[in-house]
Amino acid sequence: MTTLFEPLTLGDLELPNRVIMAPLTRMRSKQPGNVPHGLNAEYYAQRASAGLIISEATQISQQGQGYPATPGIHSPEQVEGWSLVTDVVHEAGGRMFCQLWHVGRISHRSHQPGGELPVAPSAIKPSGGTFSADWKPVGFETPRALETEEVAAIVMQYRQAAENAERAGFDGVEVHGANGYLLDQFLQDGSNKRTDQYGGSIENRARMLLEAVDQAISVWGNGRVGVRLSPYGTFNDMSDSDPVGLFTYVLTELSSRGIAYAHIIEPRASLAGGQDGTNVQAPHATEIFRKAFAGSIISAGGYDRAEAMRVVEAGIADAVAFGRLFIANPDLPERLARGVPLNPYDRATFYGGGEKGYTDYPIASV
Repeated sequence: MTTLFEPLTLGDLELPNRVIMAPLTRMRSKQPGNVPHGLNAEYYAQRASAGLIISEATQISQQGQGYPATPGIHSPEQVEGWSLVTDVVHEAGGRMFCQLWHVGRISHRSHQPGGELPVAPSAIKPSGGTFSADWKPVGFETPRALETEEVAAIVMQYRQAAENAERAGFDGVEVHGANGYLLDQFLQDGSNKRTDQYGGSIENRARMLLEAVDQAISVWGNGRVGVRLSPYGTFNDMSDSDPVGLFTYVLTELSSRGIAYAHIIEPRASLAGGQDGTNVQAPHATEIFRKAFAGSIISAGGYDRAEAMRVVEAGIADAVAFGRLFIANPDLPERLARGVPLNPYDRATFYGGGEKGYTDYPIASV
């Protein structure tokens, strides 16, 4: 029987355990320029005992930004900043993937080049809102639908971002296809009403994601690329008329590419950590889609120690990603292995600020 604390071969990487640090937006990059810096390096190095660290979502272009102070991977200064982070993570014995991100319609013109409208597969305004570049609450705007040739250009931005991540010293990349951001907006028919080769059928709606993945593979090789998906997720106003058909197709295509892993967010945590508690009536996505993907599966969303151990021991998932628990417990793998009580997290310090609620959580005493 496999346990949560045993090593795992994940693509081309050997992980010492199956406790994964989930991508966690913290909005603490250096301004101006959205550049990772020393405080970020300290935070990630503290958590280097994770089997794998997946970086906070990192925009592939200025157009891809949707929240203030989130880091990018598209400027030389950002690449240099991430190099500082990966250096200290590796010095501490860790492994780290960069999560490649374009928010699409989940943005505001204050983040966009020239103050232009955010872009999306279709001109459909999502409910809710975000924060402007000066940290003020703002409602979402009706986005501009991308022209066909613009889609191809953004796909190439994923390639450039993958190359930049390699220069920055990451161990691989995760393509963010979840949580209602651009690639997920193309996948799901609630947000994609296109009539060109990127809309209509499941195959067409999956095209942009798969093209972005193929570009990442062309840079890294398939053993250093993962993909994050959120079947049944409702965060950022998402919906699809046939989620089983859609995500079975997507995972089958990803499986055929031999990527390192599929990272599946459980719908019980469909608000992406935005509230405590889970929807216990939601379907178990990892169980539903396990047969569609032949490689390793990382499952994420509302896990505690007992449930994480159960799904790995049962073979439902190969590893489990933790978010909020990793925020508050930099030594989470050891705490879970020893059954040590966990630090409570402080939701008020999740986004923005300095070291408070970021690098000041204590490790367990021996």
